[in-house]
Amino acid sequence: MSYFLSPIVSGFRNRLFFVKLMVAGLLLLSTPSLVLAEWSATGGGSLFYTDNATLFSATRRSSLDGDPSQPVLDTSAFGHGKDMVFEPNLRVMKFIPNSWGQTAFTIKARGFVYAVNPEFSQTGIYLEGAHAFNPGTAIRLRFFTAPDQLLGQTEVEREGLTGLQDARVTSHIGAVRFDKRLSEHFEVQLYGRAGIRRFNEPFAERDTFLWAIGPRLVWHMTHHARVVVGYQYERGLAEGRHNPELHDDGSYVQHFASVALEADLTEHLELELDFHYERNNFTSGIREDHHHFLGGENIFLGSGRLLYQLTDNTALTLTVQRANRNLHTDHERAQHHNTNVGLGVLYRF
Repeated sequence: MSYFLSPIVSGFRNRLFFVKLMVAGLLLLSTPSLVLAEWSATGGGSLFYTDNATLFSATRRSSLDGDPSQPVLDTSAFGHGKDMVFEPNLRVMKFIPNSWGQTAFTIKARGFVYAVNPEFSQTGIYLEGAHAFNPGTAIRLRFFTAPDQLLGQTEVEREGLTGLQDARVTSHIGAVRFDKRLSEHFEVQLYGRAGIRRFNEPFAERDTFLWAIGPRLVWHMTHHARVVVGYQYERGLAEGRHNPELHDDGSYVQHFASVALEADLTEHLELELDFHYERNNFTSGIREDHHHFLGGENIFLGSGRLLYQLTDNTALTLTVQRANRNLHTDHERAQHHNTNVGLGVLYRF
């Protein structure tokens, strides 16, 4: 069953939709005829302080099972300041035993609701189907979508369009992961994903097709601690490469490496530590493309999470994250950072 317990990090934009979804899920779970052993549900929320509202969602989604290449807008005209962000989430899982093993279907909803910059509030959802052939072999299919996400505002100067414009993106990404237990202490995971990102009309040349592949090694040191080491190669191809007159080709090659430690410190206290390094190489060959030509980006991200099991069904969490982003092109240099601190509660129905 452990193959079905690690969710994809995803997000939501429409706050009203998220509230309706959570209420519907709670009503579903409270129906006596549906409260069966093969159903599982977890809901909760966290309240975060962030010192950079523009980068918050990208930092929160940066993980091997998340969306480490989510676009950001470093040149946004607003949103770089401090904010308080409420992050609600709901996950409902259905287990189906069968003669070939065990199958699980999961739906997860997650939201980012901003207090100071409400225009950045967003929603997202993922669906997953996972099948364990035996205790050592499993495969999972995932679909993640994040609609109409605001990245910020930036200046646009071209024929028929000038001035500050909202930059928005909608992401649709599918993924597959194969898990194989090699021995008592080691497990290998093979991961791949592909998808599209669609931008709003002023930035349509940034529409991107992406694909990624990478291996991971899981070392089960003891029954109470494990280390996960992973690498992911991703290629993004933007529509702008076909329109050099627009001087905007966001195509890229991304290298993403991660190491994580998960440990039970006591019977009721769990610790998670992660460190990620991300290298983005922009592949634009358009010399007039000042944002990408001969450009690249280095991102260092560290995070820690403590989970305290308050009761059999309730847990409290403390999360701290720090990300440093260094951007360089043939025309500019920029450094940005993001610190997030959050307190949360989880409840298992």
